Amino acid sequence: MQFVKEEREENTSEPDTSTIKHEEPETRRIKLEEPEMLRIKHEDPGTWRIKHEELETCKIKHEEKESLRIKHEEPEIKHEEQGEFIEEKEENDESSPQEKQNACDQCDKMFLWASLLKKHLKVHAKKKLHSCHLCGKSFLHVQSLKEHLQIIHTGVREYVCSECEKTFSSASSLKLHERIHIGEKLYKCLHCDKRFNHSGNLKTHERIHTGEKPYKCSHCDKRFGDSSSLKKHERIHTGEKPYKCSHCDRRFSRSSNLKTHERIHTGEKPYKCSHCDKKFSHLAILKTHERIHTGEKPYKCSHCDKRFSQLSSLKTHERIHTREKPYKCSHCDRRFSKSSSLKTHERIHTGEKPYKCSHCDRRFRHLANLKTHERFHTG
Repeated sequence: MQFVKEEREENTSEPDTSTIKHEEPETRRIKLEEPEMLRIKHEDPGTWRIKHEELETCKIKHEEKESLRIKHEEPEIKHEEQGEFIEEKEENDESSPQEKQNACDQCDKMFLWASLLKKHLKVHAKKKLHSCHLCGKSFLHVQSLKEHLQIIHTGVREYVCSECEKTFSSASSLKLHERIHIGEKLYKCLHCDKRFNHSGNLKTHERIHTGEKPYKCSHCDKRFGDSSSLKKHERIHTGEKPYKCSHCDRRFSRSSNLKTHERIHTGEKPYKCSHCDKKFSHLAILKTHERIHTGEKPYKCSHCDKRFSQLSSLKTHERIHTREKPYKCSHCDRRFSKSSSLKTHERIHTGEKPYKCSHCDRRFRHLANLKTHERFHTG
């Protein structure tokens, strides 16, 4: 091993321009304390060699010191293999070597800690180790089991929103909900201007643009863009109805259907018409009602030009063209195109007369007959 200084002394025919003098302030001094920068290994042909005829290029001028400054901590002269490693790291700067060690071999996800990778692998393995002792349903995580027990079986919701008093089974669910009140929507869709308060909602929304449907039904070939839609669909096959009414014994496969049903017991009508004072328990009924005010008739007959404000009215009308009569009397062979016509007919067999005169004791099978009769009393 030899130093550059020794090579300069042997070759005295050339002027020693590499010597750093005190009277040349424009050149940067190379201190002796940094010998690693100047060391040359003759036995390794792959290392950098500083030749005497190239000494002029080694001179670092004062005016270029900001861009060419040599730091002891970050030496510019490195082995070729080190250079290749640095280039690779720059290209893949998003992931550290530690993250690469904890990469899932079944998908592209990478994790900082081995414990997180182990937890993630359970998703692929579908090892649902935590089972509910009440219904037998299994879960990947203990927390999911706890939430299941609280929501489905006990109904206990410990976390209460300070703004609207809505209750939640977990602190994380409460935090997500509170973003609704403060209007915080951190996650923006790359395809449109919609924003979301939860990253999971953003991912689900973006599948509308991409058409991705990763969740497949295990009973049929239907696919879905989110896991909740898949779960709701699979209840058609399994017949599961986890949501029970607190006022009666009826059960439902969807929580939204349960809420709508419970309004029968509570009398709640949260949907108010914007044109009059009428209120409704169902949003669909409100929309149908508002068409009376707007005159909107979105449903057109495929056989003629008639239009209708309700889909049920269109279906009933189209039976005139198709002559379909799906409603059959249970007492005789007569069939009807309307369910209301069937009910009126069956009163002949049962003798039921639900319409009573308010002036006398007479009763009638048809509302029209009652109205005709009452005119005798009123004149």
